[in-house]
Amino acid sequence: MKILIVSDSHGLQRELEELKKRHRDAELFIHCGDSELEKDDPAIQGFHVVRGNCDFHNGFPEQLLLSAKDKKIFVTHGHLYQVKTNPLNVYYKARESGADIACFGHSHRLGAEMADGVLLINPGSVRLPRGRSEKTYVVLEVGEDHYLVRVYEYLGKELEDLRQTFPF
Repeated sequence: MKILIVSDSHGLQRELEELKKRHRDAELFIHCGDSELEKDDPAIQGFHVVRGNCDFHNGFPEQLLLSAKDKKIFVTHGHLYQVKTNPLNVYYKARESGADIACFGHSHRLGAEMADGVLLINPGSVRLPRGRSEKTYVVLEVGEDHYLVRVYEYLGKELEDLRQTFPF
């Protein structure tokens, strides 16, 4: 199963539409907040979206718990969990929620790591990356016994040196 994960697009519309077309084989589309788009904007349709600290009056929830295959995915923006200083609070909330995967943004910093059975993913930002120059997003593949995290820069080139496999 393929899952496209994006965050911190800060008003981009055409770019989100392009990602949906490019990865039409994805079965789940997740936006981790700060889209700065209204809930009925066509660019965000098809995405499961949470509210970020820059999303005002758009009607998105603060967090979501999604299912993919037999895995549960906790989605939040991260500002309510102080992810800029430490992802531990998101990890604890994911564990409390029974989630296998936690997706978040807010820091605009790309990252993926396994923490005691929970895969933590921050796809970076497709608009304003921090810590690297590439504007990034992630395609997560959930296999039979592993996760494959593939990082792409916005124009579609996979950053193969950042590809990671995590057994579960």
